[in-house]
Amino acid sequence: MLILGIILFGMVIGAGAQLLLGRSTKGIDWPMAFGSGLLGSFVGGLLISLLSGDGVALRPSGIIGSLAGAVIVTLIWQWLRRRSDAAA
Repeated sequence: MLILGIILFGMVIGAGAQLLLGRSTKGIDWPMAFGSGLLGSFVGGLLISLLSGDGVALRPSGIIGSLAGAVIVTLIWQWLRRRSDAAA
């Protein structure tokens, strides 16, 4: 059950990152939301939680770090996608 919660949380965070970056006109790219949400949540959320002294408990600092990490991963993913499309 915890795994499903983590996956769902990652997808919601990834979709929120895409909406923050202005991707709402084309809809949400769910594979990108899944990947960037999980990776951003893991790296950003864990890093911010540990730096703020919250540990691995679910706190607002971890949620903000997860969203910031997902935004960074989404930006990198979109840049790489545009770069590969331009090369083709």
